[in-house]
Amino acid sequence: MKEPVTILGAGCTGPLLAALLARRGFPVRIFERRPDLRSGTHGAGRSINLALAARGLAALERAGFMEAIRPLLVPMRGRIVHDLEGNTRFLAYGQRPHELLWSVPRLGLNRVLTDAAEDRGVEFHFEHAARRANFATGRIEIEDLATSRRFEVAMSPVIGADGSGSTLRASMVEAGRGTAREEPLEHLYKELTIPARRDGTHALASGALHIWPRGGYMLIALPNVDGTFTATLFLAATGGPISFAALGSRKAVLAFFARQFADVTPLIPDLAEQFELNPTGRMSTIYAAPWQVGGQALLVGDAAHAIVPFHGQGMNCAFEDCRVLDDLVAAGLGWAEAFARFDALRREDTAAIARMAVENYTEMRDTVRDPLFALQKELSLELERRQPSRFIPRYSMVMFHDEIAYAEAERRGALQSVLLEEATRGCRELDEIDLGKLEARVIERLSPVSSPAVRG
Repeated sequence: MKEPVTILGAGCTGPLLAALLARRGFPVRIFERRPDLRSGTHGAGRSINLALAARGLAALERAGFMEAIRPLLVPMRGRIVHDLEGNTRFLAYGQRPHELLWSVPRLGLNRVLTDAAEDRGVEFHFEHAARRANFATGRIEIEDLATSRRFEVAMSPVIGADGSGSTLRASMVEAGRGTAREEPLEHLYKELTIPARRDGTHALASGALHIWPRGGYMLIALPNVDGTFTATLFLAATGGPISFAALGSRKAVLAFFARQFADVTPLIPDLAEQFELNPTGRMSTIYAAPWQVGGQALLVGDAAHAIVPFHGQGMNCAFEDCRVLDDLVAAGLGWAEAFARFDALRREDTAAIARMAVENYTEMRDTVRDPLFALQKELSLELERRQPSRFIPRYSMVMFHDEIAYAEAERRGALQSVLLEEATRGCRELDEIDLGKLEARVIERLSPVSSPAVRG
């Protein structure tokens, strides 16, 4: 199994997977259509900041990269919710020291991973685009974009980490080797930068993810180590006065922000210019099946199962893919068996996180404003303190417990939601709830987690 491995795509997933395979003794080459991002030639405004959580951390630890990445990280212990009047409320993500997220800029992380993979002997071929895969001949056509020269390389095997617009996935569909369906979100996004203060400090509290929830839309902001925030507006594409279609002029943009995000608007002096110049991005969920063709080809990350970004799990899920595949390779399986096992192991979990990501958009832009949400959050933490092996908030299972599969988190979360709804019906304060009786129901309805010991 020591034949060369070809990986398509040098985003964050490709270099991490390449480094793991190189550590196993495989020669690995990566083809990437874009220029080397380390040269500074990259597009701006298309990078929703990443929230690194337990699943991503586990894969980076496996690869031995955490020390190199740590300087990029800013801890976020919860959400700071901003209302229309500028009032704020802090909602902690969890209650243990390790239950926090780490904000990390995509480009910075990508640079570190590329350097680290290169140090392990991975060959990078930038400005080389994969055009099509021929499964009958076992060859992939590559175009050198600098010279327009086209050539072929052997699959033997090829792994598509080439994102939601995957060429390898398209070739599989074209050849009748699979199906794919894209489910676009009707909302788009626009990235903005909140600059640091003159003294280099953050203009907002840096230890949290900031949210301005407004019902059908929202603004979020994640801190960076250089004192800036990466802010992202999520808004309907069309459909009336509150949509991207209605923000066609600088005047309209400034008026909209003054009405809806008055406390953040003064922090972005060039708001209108950024809004005009930065691209508007789209988001989709990708459903593909299968993800593999014998021992020839495999899809991972967004190429296999792109999800919307509202649970902060796109990158974490892709990095977990890398760890799972590394486990299968370490077990000594042939590529055909490893790829088939990977498809079987990951399919239910990735479908679960895709659903939960869409649900979390509603929570972030709307539900989080409801006092009942805050009460149920408080009750969840109290139940977790009383029954830590049985009741773990769904958000915590997804973000902080990589030993609990996504599908298990979704299943247990649904049971827990029923308990919370029953217990809080007609209540406004925690002391109105009979916690002893509720704890008995938790013990009756929820078995202990079917995983290694709960951390912390």
